[in-house]
Amino acid sequence: MQELHDAPLAPLTTFRLGGPAARLLTATTDAEVIAAVRETDASGTPLLVIGGGSNLVIGDKGFDGTALRIATKGFELSGTSLELAAGEVWTDAVARTVEAGLAGIECLAGIPGSAGATPIQNVGAYGQEVSSTITEVVAYDRRTQETVTIPNTECGFSYRHSRFKAEPDRFVVLRVRFELEEADGLSAPLKYPETARAMGVEQGDRVPLPAARETVLRLRAGKGMVLDAEDHDTWSAGSFFTNPILEPAAFQEFLGRVHDRLGPDVTPPAFPAEDGRTKTSAAWLIDRAGFTKGYGSGPARISTKHTLALTNRGAATTEDLLALAREVVAGVHEAFGVTLVNEPVTVGVSL
Repeated sequence: MQELHDAPLAPLTTFRLGGPAARLLTATTDAEVIAAVRETDASGTPLLVIGGGSNLVIGDKGFDGTALRIATKGFELSGTSLELAAGEVWTDAVARTVEAGLAGIECLAGIPGSAGATPIQNVGAYGQEVSSTITEVVAYDRRTQETVTIPNTECGFSYRHSRFKAEPDRFVVLRVRFELEEADGLSAPLKYPETARAMGVEQGDRVPLPAARETVLRLRAGKGMVLDAEDHDTWSAGSFFTNPILEPAAFQEFLGRVHDRLGPDVTPPAFPAEDGRTKTSAAWLIDRAGFTKGYGSGPARISTKHTLALTNRGAATTEDLLALAREVVAGVHEAFGVTLVNEPVTVGVSL
């Protein structure tokens, strides 16, 4: 297991931001991961687990503790059952399932990060969420000091949330198991209107798996959501804010603010959510509050391709990024009475 001291963390994140860790361990096997966690916990040292770094905002002062980078490998396919090691590159794993002719995660192509992070956020895009295909998560339970297998029904999945996110200091994901679908080389039914339109089909239709994946990659790239070292629009964490889910009374108040600000004929995006609530679009809110593509004059700006992505233009600090995020949150709240919530995990800082 590799060990470094005063180790830069910025290169391990897609934002390319953040100060160093007092110690950085890189684990390439599950046994190394468990040993590192046990040793760190026994010494009372703060622990930061890093996968692909695509969902991290690390403070400029860095992390005064042990950062554990999970670099485990493992792609095991048996029929329609898939097991991924936590350190597997997610978008590569998606490509391999498409090559194998299996449906279920093809619309999650291009999402940066590692497989182990997907259940934590209940990663989703273009009409698919990993919670619909995950069967089990194998994790190290820091409380009981045991390796546990947690079935889907006990993962607490909801929109961009899970038991693992709710208890961030308890579980370290080691393996993720999925059940995919063999549909004669076709995708799962397309749920997302934009994807269906781009392919010239109807919602609910199935299309060839490679075509579904390629379409999603093209759509994501057009929004700066596919990593490219030369494109600063991709120096981001993807969507920085989650889509707000509003209680009925809050949604009615929101509609009133929309009509007062933009006119009675303007209707914001609205999608049914659980328990009678309504989900609206964070990107729409940001744009209509005046924060358009490319907004900002400093080294941290809104992406020129998508209003939901905050970006490092190459010379930003974490504080630059947070200042922009706070400005957006305040502006949206003032305009519409809705408080945006950041999707990335913050380390040593907060909005």
